[in-house]
Amino acid sequence: MRVFGLTGGIASGKSTVTWMLRELGAEVVDADVLAREVVEPGTPALAAIAERFPGVVGPDGRLDRPKLGARVFGDDAERAALNAIVHPAVRDAFAQRLNDAEARGVSRVVYDVPLLVESGMHPWMDGMALVWVPREVQKARLMARDGLDAAGAEARLAAQLPLDDKRAHATWVIDNRGDLAATRAQVESVWRAMLARG
Repeated sequence: MRVFGLTGGIASGKSTVTWMLRELGAEVVDADVLAREVVEPGTPALAAIAERFPGVVGPDGRLDRPKLGARVFGDDAERAALNAIVHPAVRDAFAQRLNDAEARGVSRVVYDVPLLVESGMHPWMDGMALVWVPREVQKARLMARDGLDAAGAEARLAAQLPLDDKRAHATWVIDNRGDLAATRAQVESVWRAMLARG
């Protein structure tokens, strides 16, 4: 079993690359999906969050994400407390996905993790693909996508490690500032390289 990382940044186009990889037959596990699953009603992680952050579970028993987001956004200590609950649960869920994939005979898994480099997970992977765009393109796309002003976009970008810094850790860089055809050609090339490893 080979595990490859896929990362990018907000508004870099990682979702598009993930979709292309799946079309090519890649088994992609999305860390954001796992992070949502581990805080479903009745999970140990949700119980721990409710205890640590009172008032963030709604009357329906579900996590009130905007309320939790307001508590942790811009507060490193609160975000660290949340990560200490969620990250181990996501790690366990990922290990289970790997076991399931291996049982089905899958030999390559792509783990789509927005904060792959920041979390320090990339060194143990068999390679890492970065979806990259220049910062000004990223900012413009973010403003257009989320209806943000320049200051709002800058605040979101500042919360993540810049793509240029992540580039130093990448095995493959997918330059996503061009059209879909240009991106697809690069994704196909990276997938071939992943299949050739090992």
